[in-house]
Amino acid sequence: MPSSSPITTSTGHLRVPGAHLHYEVRGHGPLVALVGAPMDAGSFARLADLLATDHTVLTTDPRGINRSLLDDPEQDSTPDLRADDLFRLIAHVDAGPAAILGSSGGAITALALAQTHPEQVHTVIAHEPPLVELLDDRDQIHAQTDDIIATYLAGDVIGAWTAFMTQANIALPEGAIEYMFGGERDPQQVADERRWFAHELRATNHWQPDLAALRAAKTRIVVGIGENSTGQECDRTSRALAAALGIEPMLFPGDHTGFVDDPGHFATRLRAVLRDEINSGAVRRES
Repeated sequence: MPSSSPITTSTGHLRVPGAHLHYEVRGHGPLVALVGAPMDAGSFARLADLLATDHTVLTTDPRGINRSLLDDPEQDSTPDLRADDLFRLIAHVDAGPAAILGSSGGAITALALAQTHPEQVHTVIAHEPPLVELLDDRDQIHAQTDDIIATYLAGDVIGAWTAFMTQANIALPEGAIEYMFGGERDPQQVADERRWFAHELRATNHWQPDLAALRAAKTRIVVGIGENSTGQECDRTSRALAAALGIEPMLFPGDHTGFVDDPGHFATRLRAVLRDEINSGAVRRES
């Protein structure tokens, strides 16, 4: 049963090759890691609090984002590097094997970890991974992404975000992009945004999963799609992954950021997936 005790959060930094990783741990019970890229630990805070009543919840800032500082600020962030970071974090908190909810680029991080260290993760819930390499029009999308990155680095922030949302087939109200990305902005948000465009987006979109390794691993793979994401690029990539693995995708509340916009309903859906693993005996129970 979920605990009624107040949720406390402990924070720390772990030294890994090339970086110091900020991480946060809440709760007590089977380990679940909530992973984004470029989203940081704060993006998962409300979902983490809900899950921490009966889980140990690990969140982190990906390398180069917010409080996870790099030795070389110009280093690119690749899914394999981020997977190695996650491997080291899970080993460090010593509460695994883990279930991992990875969203967007974080879903690719989680899949990369399942390929290299399947013994460390019993379940991956890959929520809307942008696996462009699985799409027939990947060359066109990659070319568009290169143009978007160049537009951003040339200083046209609004133009880059407008092109990105068009490519992703995400419809926003008129003026929303100017409101979100124009005018005075938080310097950390701007720094993280620039890092994503300059050093993360391309490598993430070009990552190709080892489908044979994912099929062969004992890790359970769940492909999650937002109920409101129909027709968006990540809806297409997620369905392509599910089809390649021979599984049915699961619908989650909201859209690409449903865990931020509606964490209560999202937690209910996620708990159902986690409960399946606990009932199957795949999760190591805390004594």
